[in-house]
Amino acid sequence: MLPQPLPSLRTPPITFAHRGGRAHGPDNALETFALALDLGATGLETDVWMSRDGHPMLDHDGVVWHRGVRRPFSSFTRERIGPDIGTLADMYQSCGTDFELSVDLKDPAAADAVIEAARSAGAEDRLWLCHADWELLAELRNRTTAHIVDSTRVRRMKEGPERRAAAMADSGIDAVNLPAKDWTGGLAALFHRFERHCFGWDVQHIRLAAALRDMGLDGLYGDHVDRLLAGVISPSEPAETAPDGDICEAQLA
Repeated sequence: MLPQPLPSLRTPPITFAHRGGRAHGPDNALETFALALDLGATGLETDVWMSRDGHPMLDHDGVVWHRGVRRPFSSFTRERIGPDIGTLADMYQSCGTDFELSVDLKDPAAADAVIEAARSAGAEDRLWLCHADWELLAELRNRTTAHIVDSTRVRRMKEGPERRAAAMADSGIDAVNLPAKDWTGGLAALFHRFERHCFGWDVQHIRLAAALRDMGLDGLYGDHVDRLLAGVISPSEPAETAPDGDICEAQLA
């Protein structure tokens, strides 16, 4: 008999396409986001920086080369940053709203603009705002119905995971996002005891996705949408895999 997965707050877990699913197309590109959803991702992940004229721009590094120097997006208008970099409004217009969206707030100043874009699209309750300083994001709790995520590592929890989970619950932080290698079933159970969601990032292989699902994680981030999906399907319906670990093409038909 196959072992039963540990309890989860989200079954199946959200499958977040990291940077839109960068194994399938350019990072943070509108066409990559659309493809990830077509492949079956239930969530998208992106990085946001603020332009000088107030647009939340979708890019990992958030810099423009200007006269041989790397300068932040905040120094330039959206037009100057260029047409190849989309905005959050562009994403919603292109992809709709039928997905969970995880936004890594590279520029915390973009938080209000991100919330407003999601609110205008009618998707605020499916927005997950991520940052390494959870106390900074806690200030947003009374201004939005979006979910707030503590993106960290176990070694940074100087007070210990249990006290961190309690502090998150007291402050209205909805989820903790850790590298896949940090998670254990016991750690997920601890955060679930405080009713906090458990997310894992850098999930690049089917077996790892399946292991994290069985630990009870509520969301997984990976570059390969097909591998994420194969990892979270029912244990009674194992995915047939090709030699490189991808789902066989017949299962995507």
